[in-house]
Amino acid sequence: MSEHDQAPPADDAARTWTEHPPEEAPAPQGPSALDAEELEDRWRRALADLDNLRKRYARDRHRELEGERARATAAWLPVVDNLELALAHADADPETIVRGVQAVRDQALDVLRGLGYPRNDETGVPFDPVLHEVVSVVEDPDTAPGTVVKVLRPGYGDPDRQLRPAAVAVSRKQE
Repeated sequence: MSEHDQAPPADDAARTWTEHPPEEAPAPQGPSALDAEELEDRWRRALADLDNLRKRYARDRHRELEGERARATAAWLPVVDNLELALAHADADPETIVRGVQAVRDQALDVLRGLGYPRNDETGVPFDPVLHEVVSVVEDPDTAPGTVVKVLRPGYGDPDRQLRPAAVAVSRKQE
């Protein structure tokens, strides 16, 4: 090691410290009155912006709900029109009326499916507590326990979004 690479003796380091103290950082000062006014102005503007955003969201939400309600209602209008046609022909052949009412029912089911609520009326499927509501338990030796054997009232919707579950009769374990 050379002379330059060696650390100075301890008393030299102390002497250097006292002769040349490190520069002190300026003490933090509070915001000036001008800074405080600017910050308060920004704060008030942010509050006003937030209030305006809340009001706009409330208006837009109401408008969206009304629009969706109108779209869903418009989807049902052809069903209502066809029911009125069926009533206008009430004195026609009963078999024709029945076929017409079945067609209107199918149209109504299509509307429900289009709105995201398909009909759930399958039998022979395993019981699913999300899709089914058990209203009856029956013994059926031809089916496995926990199988839907009869749909008493169809359900509408998917597991994630459901209007109502299907009311079903389920087979029970044979004893």
